[in-house]
Amino acid sequence: MSVFAGPIQELVDELGRLPGIGPKSAQRIAFHILEVPKEEAVRLATAISGVKDRIRLCERCFNVGEAALCAVCSDSRRDSSIVCVVEDPRDIVAVERTREFHGTYHVLGGALNPIEGVGPDQLRVRDLLGRLEPEGVAEVIICTNPNLEGEATAMYLARLLGPLGTKVTRIASGLPVGGDLEYADELTLGRALVGRRQMAT
Repeated sequence: MSVFAGPIQELVDELGRLPGIGPKSAQRIAFHILEVPKEEAVRLATAISGVKDRIRLCERCFNVGEAALCAVCSDSRRDSSIVCVVEDPRDIVAVERTREFHGTYHVLGGALNPIEGVGPDQLRVRDLLGRLEPEGVAEVIICTNPNLEGEATAMYLARLLGPLGTKVTRIASGLPVGGDLEYADELTLGRALVGRRQMAT
């Protein structure tokens, strides 16, 4: 039995389907939408509709954008000989925030996860291979998440790309700035040791 009037319950149910939104959060958001002026609610609805109508995947790297090529791929200042491979378009935002990378990207659309039925054929691996020669790719930076699935994906790509003569690198992972050694897990600390660099003297 529904607790709220039809439209409110429908809104709560739909909001509850969103990732990270539980039943209580869905109720809070629904009642917030109910309380704001109609113009604000319409703006939100228009924004959601606009995303579905206007946003598409880039034909080259599978980032999100409004045109056939995303903002990165259509920027002639980017170095197309270096491709940073990520799992998700949101990862591109994280890398771009560093202002350290000036190449292009390739979005896999996930990571290898046999338990969930995600193998190489479910990812955009073939599309990545198809970009190497035409774009003169000299280096592929594997920037998958430092978890079990991300590591498996990185190893798979390294084995696949290595024999093709393309330089394959993996982002370093280690201790966060300001972190304490005593709170670091073994894997993080181990990676920090392996990825150590010589210090300038």
